Amino acid sequence: MLRICKDSYRRKLEANLQQNNVRDVWRDENDHWDEWGGNVNPHVMVTTGQVRRQLMKLHQRKAAGPDGITPRLLKTCADQLSPVLGYLFNLSLMLERVPLPWKTSHLVPIPKKSRPSEPADYRPVALTSHVMKVLERLVLAQLRPQVEAFLDPLQFAYQPLLGVDDAVTYLLQRAHMHLDGGGDTVRITFFDFSSAFNTIQPLLMGEKLRGMGVNGGLITWVIDYLTGRPQVVRLGSVLSDMVVSDVGAPQGTVLSPFLFTLYTTDFQYNAESCHLQKFSDDSAVVGCTGGGEEGEYRTLVDNFVEWSERNHLRLNVSKTREMVIDFRRKKLPSQPVRIRGEEVEEVEDYKYLGVVIDNRLDWKANSEAVYKKGMSSLYFLRKLRSFNVCSKMLELFYQSAVASTIFFAVVCWGSSIRASDSNRLNKIIRKAGSVLGFKRVSLESVMERRMLNKLLTIMDNDQHPLYQTVDRQRSIFSHRLLQLRCRRDRYRKSFLPQAITLFNNSNNSGLTHALLNVPMGV
Repeated sequence: MLRICKDSYRRKLEANLQQNNVRDVWRDENDHWDEWGGNVNPHVMVTTGQVRRQLMKLHQRKAAGPDGITPRLLKTCADQLSPVLGYLFNLSLMLERVPLPWKTSHLVPIPKKSRPSEPADYRPVALTSHVMKVLERLVLAQLRPQVEAFLDPLQFAYQPLLGVDDAVTYLLQRAHMHLDGGGDTVRITFFDFSSAFNTIQPLLMGEKLRGMGVNGGLITWVIDYLTGRPQVVRLGSVLSDMVVSDVGAPQGTVLSPFLFTLYTTDFQYNAESCHLQKFSDDSAVVGCTGGGEEGEYRTLVDNFVEWSERNHLRLNVSKTREMVIDFRRKKLPSQPVRIRGEEVEEVEDYKYLGVVIDNRLDWKANSEAVYKKGMSSLYFLRKLRSFNVCSKMLELFYQSAVASTIFFAVVCWGSSIRASDSNRLNKIIRKAGSVLGFKRVSLESVMERRMLNKLLTIMDNDQHPLYQTVDRQRSIFSHRLLQLRCRRDRYRKSFLPQAITLFNNSNNSGLTHALLNVPMGV
């Protein structure tokens, strides 16, 4: 790459010197135009300070990439390497090319389920150079501000202050409001894509970025980043033959997830009775229907399927599911959704982003799944104690295996579960406390603290999809929030009404700001 750059630079200087005008020799040397119609300089440049800051953020315990360079080395020698890497990074951006060693990746198959039986049960995670990861973070910082206005507000993945909790609570809030307000039915189609990241078309990605007004040189760099990628599969110490990929975005890199959100951001829909929400490639069409009027919902499903085909995203109809939420005693028979002539299977519950949602919204299936997984983790905690493992390691295992299982997305379901399910989960917590030798925080305490923190986060983020719903409840006479009108107990026990009650109670006791400083761990 250095040789190519020097030759190109020499030819430019020689051409200018032939003009016999010293003043014009260096003119336009900082301007670089390409087929995408953008100017690389001065818009896409990195500084030595930016490079150093990213090097200092590297996790030293991470394994080395295919180039053998460890993050420990990069972090330890950040002061010495920052100027060199900064020069190489700017050279890469100027030439709109990514060096092959930086693009080379080792694909490690990670099982999607406990007992994989076929290649489709594995997720190919790419191990790439840590030098490239630093450059990707710097490019991401340049790219995000240029496309901020085009991002889907209902894309909950890879966005600041948004996550699984927000995606699930938003879906449930829309469903509860419709059903509590006199609506008949909520229909949800959960789409399943086959290897979504691997089907991104680089040239189509470039067209989408150009439509967002992204710097032309950066677009060309992104296309080069996505094409001509040498890849090998690594299983243990065995490597497969190398294959060069020109399609898709490698999973496990810094830039690919955000590029995927940009690839899918041109299909957005958010109406009063229907909306499409996304969490990376996990997409769900939610239709709040009444009186048998399902035309808008079915049209949205058809349009999304058609858009997916145009953008080369392969829908797996056999794994796509529909769930119908209807609390009426006399339910009308529902016509199944069809995709490419194939009926979508209707289910009573569905695991969405790690949370099991059922068509009764009573969280019985999710509570059972959490209980079984919690008991399994508790068994291993007891085994570790029988091996005389130190208390510090036992506490670490509890936090990472037991507590993370029980309290995952607790803000979505914690206030709505039955008393018997709550008691069973608290029993696991008490048993874990006896193993560790001290009392653990109860499910209710963790739930209330996290619910209040989540509500405060929503109130401080005007880009949050639930911000307007909460903002409308602000009282003009005090710092309290007006309670939502809830006709049924099911809605009253859901996240937002319960969080508003906690907020008002904490304001009365002066604990709101104190709770914000409580660590989220348990």
